[in-house]
Amino acid sequence: MTEAAALPGQPRGGVLSGPATARAINVLAPNPSAMTLDGTNTWIVAEPDSDLAVVIDPGPLDDAHLHAVMDVAEKAGKRVALTLLTHGHPDHAEGAGRFAELTGTKVRALDPALRLGDEGLAAGDVITTGGLELRVVPTPGHTADSLCFHLPADQAVLTGDTVLGRGTTVVAHPDGRLGDYLDSLRRLRSLTVDDGVHTVLPGHGPVLEDAQGVVEFYLAHRAGRLAQVETAVENGYVSAPDVVTHVYADVDRSLWPAAELSVRAQLEYLREHGLI
Repeated sequence: MTEAAALPGQPRGGVLSGPATARAINVLAPNPSAMTLDGTNTWIVAEPDSDLAVVIDPGPLDDAHLHAVMDVAEKAGKRVALTLLTHGHPDHAEGAGRFAELTGTKVRALDPALRLGDEGLAAGDVITTGGLELRVVPTPGHTADSLCFHLPADQAVLTGDTVLGRGTTVVAHPDGRLGDYLDSLRRLRSLTVDDGVHTVLPGHGPVLEDAQGVVEFYLAHRAGRLAQVETAVENGYVSAPDVVTHVYADVDRSLWPAAELSVRAQLEYLREHGLI
């Protein structure tokens, strides 16, 4: 067993940019950081025999990257016909307006403030640009406006920040809510069990070959952290910063501000359920 195969979700090794499935190509944005991992994955999705493509998450406001996305699409014989957003965080959405200018496309998103054009996105919507079938899956939790896109023909799901290619995501309190996030993970698990999804095309990090495995890992990880937070409160660690220093002592301190957001969401969840 390789090291990658031993990790949750069986991350695919090698270069992140390039073709990932028969219908999805990744163009990695040049914005690596502790929070964005290798950078934002901008996805070009299209039917192989179509000349029209959909771009998901243009990424940061970086003209070189936006032009690179257009160039990759053009070299694949595609014209960008639509832009979609998984959520509104700047590393995914800041470049959307400029990208829409460059491509002449509309931008569809759950949050009306992020849309360019009349149409938004909602549960049950199906994108059919160029014969493509992309099903909109509501997955709030990381943020209130988080969405995933189910690509049935490739047995894949594009997850934005709801599931990452490496590590775990932040429930960004107060916009993000833990209860919603757990429900979203269960919704994704249903896609793996009932709809045959096995590939995760994440917003950051490598492609994952074992969608069910990574979702199960995320659910177990959240349950474990929640139990740790509950125990910490019982032992007198009441404030979110205090809980972070106790529960997240094994985490790089540069990530503690993000961990505090997740702790606040966990404390809210425990209070709502009468557990603290």
